[in-house]
Amino acid sequence: QVQLVESGGGSVQAGGSLRPSCVASGRALSRYTMGWFRQAPGHSREFVGAITRFTSTTRYADSVEGRFTIPRDNAENTVFLQMNSLKPEDTAVYYCAASPSSSPYAAPVHAPSYDYWGQGTQVTVSS
Repeated sequence: QVQLVESGGGSVQAGGSLRPSCVASGRALSRYTMGWFRQAPGHSREFVGAITRFTSTTRYADSVEGRFTIPRDNAENTVFLQMNSLKPEDTAVYYCAASPSSSPYAAPVHAPSYDYWGQGTQVTVSS
């Protein structure tokens, strides 16, 4: 199985940027479709975006489309979440997750499709 460790969260003012990373160990990151989810206090975990393992096709939640991207570096076993133009409503704990999904162009958006999860990294955006 794969172990995932996130880092790179933090506090930033609205309009700023952050780039959390997720490093995989135990198995190659290239074996998985990788997703990012977030959970704010009092809210359920929600899909942020994902990148497929075979074609690196990405998909994003409407709330982050155009502001967030997900680069992956299989050689470094790392996936990133590039967050630009951050808003206070982006404040949450962000989790990376790995899915065995073999779909080349449509990464899953539901949390149960992901088998492995990191511990999360806090992102706080102040107005």
